[in-house]
Amino acid sequence: MTYEEAIDYLYSSVPMFHRQGSAAYKEGMENSFCIDAHLNHPHQKYRTIHVAGTNGKGSVSHLLASILQEAGYRVGLYTSPHLLDFRERIKINGEMIDQTFVANFITEHKSFFESLQPSFFELTTGMAFAYFEKERVDVAVIETGLGGRLDCTNVIMPVLSIITNISFDHTNLLGNTLVEIAREKAGIIKAGVPVVVGEAEGEVLNFFKDLKDFKVFAQERNPILSAKLLPSGYWEFDTHKYPELICELGGYAQEKNAATVLCAIQILQTLPLSIFHFPFSIPPKAVYKGFRYVVENTGLLGRWQIIQYRPKIVLDTGHNVGGISYIIKQLQAEHYDRLHIVFGMVNDKDISSVLALLPKEARYYFTNASIPRALKADSLAEQARKFGLQGEIFPTVEAAFSSAKQNASEKDFIFVGGSTFVVAEALNEIN
Repeated sequence: MTYEEAIDYLYSSVPMFHRQGSAAYKEGMENSFCIDAHLNHPHQKYRTIHVAGTNGKGSVSHLLASILQEAGYRVGLYTSPHLLDFRERIKINGEMIDQTFVANFITEHKSFFESLQPSFFELTTGMAFAYFEKERVDVAVIETGLGGRLDCTNVIMPVLSIITNISFDHTNLLGNTLVEIAREKAGIIKAGVPVVVGEAEGEVLNFFKDLKDFKVFAQERNPILSAKLLPSGYWEFDTHKYPELICELGGYAQEKNAATVLCAIQILQTLPLSIFHFPFSIPPKAVYKGFRYVVENTGLLGRWQIIQYRPKIVLDTGHNVGGISYIIKQLQAEHYDRLHIVFGMVNDKDISSVLALLPKEARYYFTNASIPRALKADSLAEQARKFGLQGEIFPTVEAAFSSAKQNASEKDFIFVGGSTFVVAEALNEIN
């Protein structure tokens, strides 16, 4: 089987949540444990860090991987979804998984998978864990796909668990209240494993504080003394230990993410001695370089990604109320003559709550990504009009993006977002 045949098998033979939504979701851990046993528990051969949360878990995972890489470790990174290339999901020190391994893995285990009928994410999680074992990583940063308690990554026993924040998303699967969602995310917490909670308040904060496990709340430790957004689009953070810390990720949400990562680094540096729990050696230089070169080190895309300045064009994958709220605050702080927004969403999000946040003065280019989950552009535009949002309808992201660029003057601002898949197709068009 060639790599192209293996990818075709993955896309056509197993259900993919990111394309199909809840129809592809398989509840329960039975398949995950079966795959893990079949592969002889590869994740037990290296240390792991487990990251869950509604928003920010991708940025936190990439920042941690970048810092550990700069500290001299061989670092596996498993995240989802991908934007341009399937292999973005599985990386070691920023290098995507080898095509030959993907092809050989599917060829070798195809008959087993066909008898089990796993989901796309169950299968690729096993692939990632096996690849990290083969390539002898020192540590792997593992991002959950959905929730935590029943997420197929939850077979691991990490040295550290991180929960970035809790917001409304996937309520049909995770629960209709923030505490219900928090309970699902908290399912990654293991006895004896320290936990960093990045952001929590009210009843969610009380829920986490009632748990008996050792926890660090980033907002209470407050490692960042001050934060300044630089003209370059980077952040400059001041902390007691790391003054003038430059972060390459420029979104407003990155201040919270940076605080979470700094707390995680402190814990990793002081892990108690045991078979797998022993401190990481992470010198200040690694922290500085890890923050400053996170995009170069890991290939992270789509987080307040500035691709042009005249007019300024920014792409961001924020797609729920929590993520969009940060985006709107940042748009309000920008200076421009006119705001153009290329926007599309998937049909299983809280559409109305997101639309209610969007600026009414912008010119909209309503569109849809080319996946089954995408909300059709005409339906999105119809709902948007109820919130005073006006614009045109485009059948493809490419057409919408092209029109926005044609209509924008040098002093205008173009934002592309609303869905990971809209951003992916815009990036593909740019490339």
